[in-house]
Amino acid sequence: MRVIAKNKKAFFNYEILESHEAGISLLGSEVKSIREGKISLKESYAEIKAGEVFLLNCHISHYEAANRFNHDPIRERKLLLHRREIKRLTGKIKEKGFTLVPTKVLINDKGKVKVEISLAKGKRAYQKREIIRERDRDREMRAELKKWH
Repeated sequence: MRVIAKNKKAFFNYEILESHEAGISLLGSEVKSIREGKISLKESYAEIKAGEVFLLNCHISHYEAANRFNHDPIRERKLLLHRREIKRLTGKIKEKGFTLVPTKVLINDKGKVKVEISLAKGKRAYQKREIIRERDRDREMRAELKKWH
């Protein structure tokens, strides 16, 4: 498996509870663009509509060689999950504060593009500040240790 893109902001803004690997319905030019690494998950999220899961706000850049047959970079794309997984996620999302966030895009051993979506709960501002403080503390400690060695 080869990781193409990671959503680093998702790990900072959300507390990740569980992850699912989902297939994604793509056009040919989108697949070629993803293989070149031209995908961004920054503002993207997943939503369940009428028993189906869709990936929204995921930006896949145009594929240069596709010219007039190119795709819309921010179109909504269907995620492929088993019905029982979708039902379980629907039940969890109805709880207060839960959302579906894409965390990784990868290409598996068979050459298929997969998206890892995670059930997440938003972090509070004070939790984010604490993480930043801890990171700064660790960085300072490493710098001090480096001085002494």
